[in-house]
Amino acid sequence: MSKIVTIYGGSGFVGRQIARRMAQLGWRVRVAVRRPSQALFVRTYGAVGQVEPVPCNIRDDLSVRAAMADADAVINCVGILVNEGRNRFEAVQSEGAGRVARIAAETGVPRLVQISALGADSDSNSTYARTKAQGEEEVLKHFPTAMILRPSVVFGPEGGIYDRFGRMASMGPVVAITGGNTKMQPVFVDDVARAAEMGATGEAAPGIYELGGPDILTVRQIVGQVLREIYRRRLVINLPFWLAGLVGGVFDIGAMLTGGLLTNRILTRDQVRLLRHDNVVSPGARGFAELGIKPIDADAVIGDYLWRFRPGGQYAAITASSKNLRPR
Repeated sequence: MSKIVTIYGGSGFVGRQIARRMAQLGWRVRVAVRRPSQALFVRTYGAVGQVEPVPCNIRDDLSVRAAMADADAVINCVGILVNEGRNRFEAVQSEGAGRVARIAAETGVPRLVQISALGADSDSNSTYARTKAQGEEEVLKHFPTAMILRPSVVFGPEGGIYDRFGRMASMGPVVAITGGNTKMQPVFVDDVARAAEMGATGEAAPGIYELGGPDILTVRQIVGQVLREIYRRRLVINLPFWLAGLVGGVFDIGAMLTGGLLTNRILTRDQVRLLRHDNVVSPGARGFAELGIKPIDADAVIGDYLWRFRPGGQYAAITASSKNLRPR
């Protein structure tokens, strides 16, 4: 009988890549999400009935337990970038992660993988980074043999940092950023998924792994990569942190005044706090090398999906080359 893996948040950017990989290995995959009707696309990742979205609220013991029934491995990919309704940082990234680990230990699940984030720090002034660290602590308290993955900023064809900057650059002549000199180590989403697969199957040892791509780049350099790939020239303005914090505060207050009807997905004060710190792998940390994975360079991948932000879309390269043709 096929083994079962439950992936909490398995329809998200990272989770869906893990679901694909586990299905390819022949596992039955439960994709635990709040709205299964919006995650029906995951069924196409495997044979009929192999990959199924199931209802689950990570804030609720009963639904977490039900989604985990008879699982041979559990992977928690649930995370948020902003507070939205009852999904607060503490409830989701700290308490939610602890709930998954506690129930996994109670039900005897053999292996647990927790997707955290590079920069997780219990002393951080960023709520995002602080609750990620608290989530790790909760996981290890209940499930000491868990694998914890800390990826840097993730990129790939269905989302991530390059996609976001591509969208921004296609909307106008100016790209406003903050933390332009902050260093990051962009990591390909499928490399992260491969690491999670190794933890779920027992191919990799438990413990904490920091995952970063082969290049360390500043935010401004990442924007430069995007502009080259989408054939656009834009004025890149680096907002000072104090001004970015003020702008984020205005957006935060605006969202608060709507009573939760609108969510600030543009820029938050918490994100500005994160951007004050580099997001790179710590010296001596275990990572891809220990897993035997050679991470993919962003330049080798982003051209395959950023074309939709080019002025001519998928035909931009053809249009550019046609200018070199000489009339007879």
